[in-house]
Amino acid sequence: MLGRNRPRKRLRVSFSTMANDTTTSRPSAVALRCEGLVKQYPDVRAVDGIDLEVRSGECFGILGPNGAGKTTTVEIFEGLTEPDGGTVEVLGQRWGDGDDLALRNRFGVQLQETQLAEKLTVTETIKLFRSFYTRGRDIESIISLVELEEKRDSRVGKLSGGQKQRLALACALAGDPELLFLDEPTTGLDPQARLKLWDIVEQFRAQGGSIVLTTHYMEEASRLCDRVGVMDHGRVIALDTPAKLIESLGADQIVEFSVRGEMDEQGLENLPGVRGVRATGAGYALTVTDIGAALPALLALIGRQRAEMLSLTTHQATLEDVFVSLTGRMLRDV
Repeated sequence: MLGRNRPRKRLRVSFSTMANDTTTSRPSAVALRCEGLVKQYPDVRAVDGIDLEVRSGECFGILGPNGAGKTTTVEIFEGLTEPDGGTVEVLGQRWGDGDDLALRNRFGVQLQETQLAEKLTVTETIKLFRSFYTRGRDIESIISLVELEEKRDSRVGKLSGGQKQRLALACALAGDPELLFLDEPTTGLDPQARLKLWDIVEQFRAQGGSIVLTTHYMEEASRLCDRVGVMDHGRVIALDTPAKLIESLGADQIVEFSVRGEMDEQGLENLPGVRGVRATGAGYALTVTDIGAALPALLALIGRQRAEMLSLTTHQATLEDVFVSLTGRMLRDV
């Protein structure tokens, strides 16, 4: 049951779980590892004792609402922010223990907002970023990869939002990185632009690259990530493959409905096929294992209690529902 007074559920899962059997053929080397990571600001502990391990060749997602600590965590990984506690190892090296410049040559970064010179052309911008690395991809191959061939001579200021995001990703790929950091890469993009960027990320991963991706889009994490760490208030509260996190709910469907009139929550919890009940602002959400049994029983209960049905929707359980089960609130409400 997911009643309102039920204690928050903690998922205990192994950091070594991979997304599917195909990943076992990849090298077992670790692309990134952190232990006991802490970042304290005057008014908030942004990162609160995180332990993570990202294996070579996987896409690892950090999922959570704004303010959960995702960006701060990634900035520590990238060497942009100094942690107050814990250790970080990126591609086998700790910051400050070796040649930091050589380490930066081995990974690429796409920030939440990349400010590019608007008077430069696409080609000039990529050439500029390529010059920062000791080795890298051919300029034309990068332009082709991000599908900006027709815009190669266009100035950055004339590009659409989606084209600018693909250009920012091209800059992150300019040094032919082993590891790619993507911080909310598709925020603000329309669905078509988002799909194009996903395709580019999938191509990079298919070629053996490792990815750390922060996002608050459920579909993005489900499609791209081998494993997902769910963050809230600076902590990782669950970690596993998207499929196993959803499976942990013990339900296939979520039924959301609203009524005019009072409903007996105990009656909802006792319906056949219902595993949990959660009150929402507009009504109720039921976690359902057998929708064929639950729906008719729900309609009958509403009739017996003389309530008037206002709305009813159903959907497959998602990572959003996992977050709700762990925190008691929706990602988009945070």
